[in-house]
Amino acid sequence: MNAHIPDTQRAGPFSKDDFNYFETITLRWADNDSYGHINNAHYYSFFDTAVDGFLMHHAMRSVLAGEYQTLVVASECRYFRQVSSPGAIQVGVRIGRMGRSSIAYEVAVFNDESDEAAAQGQFVHVCVNRASQRPVAVPEIFRLAAQNF
Repeated sequence: MNAHIPDTQRAGPFSKDDFNYFETITLRWADNDSYGHINNAHYYSFFDTAVDGFLMHHAMRSVLAGEYQTLVVASECRYFRQVSSPGAIQVGVRIGRMGRSSIAYEVAVFNDESDEAAAQGQFVHVCVNRASQRPVAVPEIFRLAAQNF
């Protein structure tokens, strides 16, 4: 993978206007920690759920299946403000960067309190051959479709 400083490192939070796709996730009481806010580890689960929803929404999960498999190789999250259960969040997803074999999704968590992200980060998949588990080029059909996302 090429070295790349993602847009998630910028000074401030993303806005809802930065995204066209949102996955709604209902927060559970068990997501809160002893401090009364969503535990930081849960955000990675939210990202995973939202990216998979993004792929299914765009009918691309089947493209990244069969002989291909995608593996999460990196993820990160920056926090701007607390979110707590009960309630729901909307996780915005967009493709931030596509390398030869990698796809970096930019993700951001929003709730009804603000149009600015409460947390944001990236979630990176590498496309591999299912049998060999070696990196392969992202399928061309995915690249072409991603231009319209």
